[in-house]
Amino acid sequence: MPPIEDHPLRYQLANELHARPFPALRAPCRAVYLAIKKAQDAASRDRAQDVAHLKALLDRYGTQHPQPGATHFSAAIGPHVLKWEQHTEFVTYTVFLNGLGERPFDPADFDVFPEDWLASAPGVRVTSAMIRVCERPQDPAETNALANDWLVADSMAVSRVLDDALVVAGDFRIDQGGHLRFAVFPTAGTGERRVGRVVQRLCEIETYKALSMLGFTRVRAIAARMTEIDEELTRLMTDMTHGEAPEEETLQALLRVSSELETLAAQTAFRLSATGAYEALVGQRIAVLREERFEGRQTFREFMARRFEPAMRTVKSAEKRLEAMSARAMRAGDLLRTRVEVKRSAQNQELLESMDRRADLQLRLQHTVEGLSVVAISYYAVSLVGYLLYPVAGAVGISKGLLTALAVLPVVLAVWLGIRRIRKSVAKDGPGH
Repeated sequence: MPPIEDHPLRYQLANELHARPFPALRAPCRAVYLAIKKAQDAASRDRAQDVAHLKALLDRYGTQHPQPGATHFSAAIGPHVLKWEQHTEFVTYTVFLNGLGERPFDPADFDVFPEDWLASAPGVRVTSAMIRVCERPQDPAETNALANDWLVADSMAVSRVLDDALVVAGDFRIDQGGHLRFAVFPTAGTGERRVGRVVQRLCEIETYKALSMLGFTRVRAIAARMTEIDEELTRLMTDMTHGEAPEEETLQALLRVSSELETLAAQTAFRLSATGAYEALVGQRIAVLREERFEGRQTFREFMARRFEPAMRTVKSAEKRLEAMSARAMRAGDLLRTRVEVKRSAQNQELLESMDRRADLQLRLQHTVEGLSVVAISYYAVSLVGYLLYPVAGAVGISKGLLTALAVLPVVLAVWLGIRRIRKSVAKDGPGH
């Protein structure tokens, strides 16, 4: 076909589907697994520290480093094989060792990780596990006996997986060495990739389970405060409906409650959403194993249903409760704000009416003052006119009193018209014009 320009991410997207390949394992062998996570703000950690820690381990064994920007890496470290993966919140190390060792689940196998290297890890251990892969005995009772010897019976889960190609067992308990134990019994002729896939699935189930439980501990830590806030919110809503407390004080209290609820929601949002994602991964990883019951034992799914799912339901319940409380506080605040605004509107209306009454009284007073002003001005005007007309009165033979009386009406009318014209002029040039 003719040349065509590729999308700049075409190869990266295609290769992403083939990233993190499953290991190829042949029984008998064993594996040690370690997951490290930063205690706080793991998602925003400096991932270069993860790579630097990996390189420090590789340098111990004289192994080449991964390519820049790599998020997964496999290489031989001495006689063993290391598989390293970097995830959003954590980083994992899996080392595969040949043979079954001197004794089952020997803590010495973890010596592949030097003590000083472990002490310098950029985080804390989320989980660690030891996986023992040995050929499946012909007699199921023998497999059952081995599982009973290695694991704690009262919490053990055992299943036939992948169409009875393997039997897997685990008790999800931390042993005296600080690790969980899993046993894998592949049937003779089971493919190496298939065995490796099951081992990796077991490690993923344990890791995602442990990370999911972080959400449960977070919810349990804030449960008491959520109850206190819920009670306070109920009391405020009761006071708002039946109480006599000032609306402004109740509104301020509701705003404080809403602010604290929003803070709790922001602080737990990532952890709770991550818990939901990890829980789904646990269920998906168990589902792909296609479990069948083995010798009447509980399956991994049944173990999770009894021990793990109740904790996840608690997380979901707390998440919904937090959302419901935030919504209640918001609705109550909106309602109370509306009441306060209505009350203020009524007060403003009363104030406007009072101002109208005052303006009316002021206008009446002004008219009264204007009337008095006409009288006062007219009095002085008549006096002035009288002084002007007294000489005329003698000439025409009219008395001064009669002449003054005749001048009163025209003078008062002239004054009144003058004041009226001035008032109209002032009103015309006022703020409204």
